[in-house]
Amino acid sequence: MPLVPGAEPYSHDGGPIGVLVLHGFTGQPKSVKPWAQYLAEAGLSVEVPRLPGHGTRWQDMNVTTWQDWYAEVDRSFTTLRSSCETVFVMGLSMGGSLALRLAEERPDEVAGLAIVNPAVHSERPDRFLLPVLKFVIPSFPGISNDIKKEGGDEGAYDKLPLKAAYSLTHLWSAVKTDIAKVTQPIVIFRSVDDHVVEPSNTEWILANAPSRDKTEVLLENSYHVATLDNDADIIFSGSLDFVRRITGS
Repeated sequence: MPLVPGAEPYSHDGGPIGVLVLHGFTGQPKSVKPWAQYLAEAGLSVEVPRLPGHGTRWQDMNVTTWQDWYAEVDRSFTTLRSSCETVFVMGLSMGGSLALRLAEERPDEVAGLAIVNPAVHSERPDRFLLPVLKFVIPSFPGISNDIKKEGGDEGAYDKLPLKAAYSLTHLWSAVKTDIAKVTQPIVIFRSVDDHVVEPSNTEWILANAPSRDKTEVLLENSYHVATLDNDADIIFSGSLDFVRRITGS
């Protein structure tokens, strides 16, 4: 299946500090590549995988599950670990969810998390209908391009695949069940105006992750896809400063 423009994975061999950067649900690497390239230009090794079912057509997502997405995340992290002394994980939206899961599963290897508008639940009323609707309707209208900056395009699907969305809720449950394992330093960049992920998600993570090093950075001039929005520079420089502070580099 041909990839949509921008969906190619991104990789850069830099120094001994590595960063895994993850895109969101129905999105693709395009949404986080400028972030990844900024970190690469700063001398870091970087991997941006394309998660299974993403970056082709929305129907492909409905034959994948969160375990498929996580397996690709785990594989990419292992690649970085093979050549880097220290590896951080960063992600947008579901990419943040997967970053949290990786921190839970590989606590001694993930050095820290820098996540943007992460999700661990949804307040949408129709979420309760997903177990049934996924057998009846293949998709809902999409949630893509929640970007305040004019002309922004993350290259995401214009449909929300319901079987995949139902699987996403199981990822959230897994993350919440094991949140006590997240002891790494965390910085969360949260858009004040986000039409996809509610602020209660960041509130829950900060309240329940036992890490002693937790920071929230508010983004005043961006919507959900903040990595392509007006506050992108805050995310880029802030995440690099986070890495340098933790590593003393």
